[in-house]
Amino acid sequence: MGLHKITKIVGLILSIVGAGFLGNIIMKGDEVIKETGAGIDAFIYTTYIIFALVLIAVIIFGLKALVSGNIKNTLMIVGAFVVVIGISYGLADGTEMPLTDGGMLSESGSKWIGAGLYSFYILAIVAIGSMIISGFKKAK
Repeated sequence: MGLHKITKIVGLILSIVGAGFLGNIIMKGDEVIKETGAGIDAFIYTTYIIFALVLIAVIIFGLKALVSGNIKNTLMIVGAFVVVIGISYGLADGTEMPLTDGGMLSESGSKWIGAGLYSFYILAIVAIGSMIISGFKKAK
């Protein structure tokens, strides 16, 4: 049996289990759920299991593609991503900020949040630019 078939069967089983838990939550009603929280735990654990399976699959297939593919190109892309993170971290402003719960966001936390935002902006611009360039090349 192929891996694709196994993945589809496991996905179908987990979907049915999740739908069953959701149906149970809906049938109990809002008031019972608010008072007791009954059924929510099973639904959350199903979500954790699905997330773990997806994470494992991504790691396995990513490593498989890395080993069987061109490692030089992969390392160049990872290096470019590290450069983008480094540039973003350099551009970010690290200032302490008050939080809504009365605490303070540290300088380091503020700098990493800023770096994440700058990384997102840079990568979004690169993605949009590559789509535009690809569109122009196909139009020729």
